[in-house]
Amino acid sequence: MRASAALLVVTLAGCALAPAPERDEVRKQAMPNAAVPPQWTAAAVPTGAVTSDWLAKFGDPALVALVNEAIAYNLDLRAAAARVEQAAGYLQASGATLYPQVNLLARGGGKAGGDSTGLQGIGFFATWELDLWGRVRSGQAFARLQYESAQLDAEYARQSIAALVAKSWFLAIEARLQKAQAQAMIDSSGQLVALAGDRLRVGRGDDLDVTVARANVETLRDTERTLDLAYQQAVRSLEVLLGRYPAGALAIADRLIPLPEPVPVGLPAELLERRPDVVAAERRVAGAFYRTEEAKAARLPRISLTATATTISSEMFVLKNTDNPLLSLGASLLQPIFLGGLLQAQVEVRTAEQQAAVVEYGRVSTRAFLEVETALSSSFSLAEREEILARAVGENVRAVELSGVRLRVGSGDLRGVQQQQLALYSAQVALLRVQSERLVQRVNLHLALGGDFGVAAVTR
Repeated sequence: MRASAALLVVTLAGCALAPAPERDEVRKQAMPNAAVPPQWTAAAVPTGAVTSDWLAKFGDPALVALVNEAIAYNLDLRAAAARVEQAAGYLQASGATLYPQVNLLARGGGKAGGDSTGLQGIGFFATWELDLWGRVRSGQAFARLQYESAQLDAEYARQSIAALVAKSWFLAIEARLQKAQAQAMIDSSGQLVALAGDRLRVGRGDDLDVTVARANVETLRDTERTLDLAYQQAVRSLEVLLGRYPAGALAIADRLIPLPEPVPVGLPAELLERRPDVVAAERRVAGAFYRTEEAKAARLPRISLTATATTISSEMFVLKNTDNPLLSLGASLLQPIFLGGLLQAQVEVRTAEQQAAVVEYGRVSTRAFLEVETALSSSFSLAEREEILARAVGENVRAVELSGVRLRVGSGDLRGVQQQQLALYSAQVALLRVQSERLVQRVNLHLALGGDFGVAAVTR
């Protein structure tokens, strides 16, 4: 009795599980050649704490509504939510054997029933594996970490979908504005065709000017058709993100919103503790560690306690004269002796999986650093380019006006005006592209920093 009580105490206390590798240790193993700087190197930016609710900072109610819709209906997010539920089920099942397993077996029937033995009875059978070496608890720890990583993956998927909707929205607006610019150029070129015809009639022009002007209009019409197709594709892609049918019917704004003020970006050392995808990769490293511990513990003896309570009767023959019902207690031990190297091979497989998880953590972490630095450097470069292109547009507007004046007074030709108009159109398109890209890169920066897009603003 004392031995059983002592065994029970040992079982309840259990052998403490070995702790998973510390975060700093994992980082050293995963990124041995990456020295994280104290500040971001791409550009001088505010280093305050990263804030959440970045979506509201754009000040676009239509965009907020679209993100809400995507969070509710996007198919990728629904799949991510299903994976979380699946991981929750595995977690619940993983700890089942930590508790006694109780089964009921009942049998009934007369002389002609069943196997004709006339046996009748009922029995309760209980088995409890004593997890002395932590095999079951290691499996449970792995399932818990898998569940946590699935939750983090789902959260990062939500952030990624919100960012993708925002970027798709800005690109769709850009496509619409580019189409409008092309139409304006067609109108201006049509006026030049009319002017060339007038000059030909009064003897101040020739057929070449008229032909070139008409060819220029047709080229611009082809460009406008290409831009219209790009616009329709951008709208349909956005509709699919929202879970809608891609009908190309979504209403798109007719202007880009102003770029919000610069945002705090925190410190590089803080990034790996904030981004959900990086933290999920860290959880998977810990999970792989416990999978290895589980495989190691599988080589040790399994000890189980058993208890049964049965009562049996028969109409065909007399059972042995013993107490009925029958109660019994016992224990069993299972020690693997020779399985052809199976258990050691499983340990080696789990060890390799743990090493792969560490490498994957390093890959995700370095990608996170790269995405922040890229967004920062792109934002800095695009800001300079916008200033340059704004001046270029202004100068080209002035050049078109001057070339028109020269044409009217007879000191210039039509081809010079056309060249200046094309130069102006090219500069306007480039400026619009840069303005749109600045908004896109701001979204990329928010996503790379791991800042949430605002739980209060978005409902499931």
